[in-house]
Amino acid sequence: MPDILKSSMVALALMAGTASAQDAITLGMVLEPPNLDPTGGAAAAIDEVVYGNVFEGLTRFGPDGSILPALAESWDVEQDGRVYVFHLRDGVTFHDGSAFDADDVIFTLDRARAGDSTNAQKTLFEGIESVAAVDPQTVRVTLTAPDGNFPFKMAWGDAVMVDPASADDLASNPVGTGPFRFDRLVQGDRVVLSAYDGYWGEAPALKSATFRFISDPTAAFAAMMAGDVDAFPNFPAPETLPQLEADPRFKVIVGTTEGETILAMNNTRPPLDNIKIRQAIAHAVNRQDIIDGAMFGYGTPIGSHFAPHHPDYVDLTATSAHDPELSKKLLEEAGVGPVRLRLALPPPSYARRGGEIVAAQLRAVGIETEITNMEWAQWLETVFKGGDFDLTIVSHTEPLDIDIYARPDYYFHYAKPDFVALMDELNQAVSPDQRSALYKQAQQMIAEDFVNAFLFQLAKTGVADARIEGLWENAPTQANDLTNVRWTD
Repeated sequence: MPDILKSSMVALALMAGTASAQDAITLGMVLEPPNLDPTGGAAAAIDEVVYGNVFEGLTRFGPDGSILPALAESWDVEQDGRVYVFHLRDGVTFHDGSAFDADDVIFTLDRARAGDSTNAQKTLFEGIESVAAVDPQTVRVTLTAPDGNFPFKMAWGDAVMVDPASADDLASNPVGTGPFRFDRLVQGDRVVLSAYDGYWGEAPALKSATFRFISDPTAAFAAMMAGDVDAFPNFPAPETLPQLEADPRFKVIVGTTEGETILAMNNTRPPLDNIKIRQAIAHAVNRQDIIDGAMFGYGTPIGSHFAPHHPDYVDLTATSAHDPELSKKLLEEAGVGPVRLRLALPPPSYARRGGEIVAAQLRAVGIETEITNMEWAQWLETVFKGGDFDLTIVSHTEPLDIDIYARPDYYFHYAKPDFVALMDELNQAVSPDQRSALYKQAQQMIAEDFVNAFLFQLAKTGVADARIEGLWENAPTQANDLTNVRWTD
């Protein structure tokens, strides 16, 4: 074969390889999801893989936080917000080829609100009185009371639509209606998705997507530099962002998240059942030192469980301002003797790095902590589900989730009757002005009760190959939506 022809063939082969690579993407993730069922697990990492990619709900979050149509192309609101009639899209199929219709909506919502439901956000469905099919493409949902926020609730990852035939196996074999179907899971390493040819909407530009689990910040930086991952939407090594930003191969994407990062306290466990002890802890914390030391300046101080970018946000940081002398005084007034607490830290760098700083700040006012570093599955089982902890640091990345403080069995065990009544009133409020006032009251109440020590709103610091476009800048929910992601030339 002539050399010139050989050279041409080699060039064509290289071009073909490059073209092939442009319809695939590898994303880095800090945490490995414990399973892949968003309707049966609380871990944010589940939605980071499957939300908008594998599974879809009646509604969905847009990249700006707006509520958009999804499997319901429209809906009507009747009886002042007590009845919602959802009009379903035609031609939607699950990844196993079965048709999606009103019966699947009934099954999904009834399953989520059943007495034995394992849904982590079961309260989203508690207001449902009945779900009925008007016809195969129309569903009527009747609520026990008016709820102007119901389309928002249906946009959560916990409310995605599932097929009765595959519902029991979603943890290991997720079957949804989204633009990507589950391909394979390699435990401890990656999840692979591939484009679903039967998708009802516009086909994604990507043909495959791999989510690699890299928890170590140093390893994450090395993976980006080596090209082993194409993007890291929630990059765990913020100290390296200036170096990456200066490299023309990459772009740094900084936005906001719904992640309220808190020093959570077990409100039922002595001495934390004493408000003066909780108040002393809150005043011992220097938020800016934690933001600077653990997050290298990325993050916004918060004084309650509410996102600063929300229009109803109230700045309550002064309520728990850094005041170590006040902390010492409160500890003396509490009269409980030496305070020794266990501090459980999950894997994210904000928790591990932040925990060391918090421990030092508490030690400075006379509170000793014993730090235990936990893997994510252990933290979920021991702390989140079992409530076996004194203190922990975690980011709550669910959108507008202040209602968790009304749940009696929630891991920090607050559920003050006055707060529960406030949330009941909020759930029935339809007027935007009334809802705004109630959100502000709720923020004030948990801040003044020092339920937790509120630290900062987690920033979304991402890194990507400069040729990639379409990744979310902000994170209105915990997701890596690949619907509009593509490579540019």
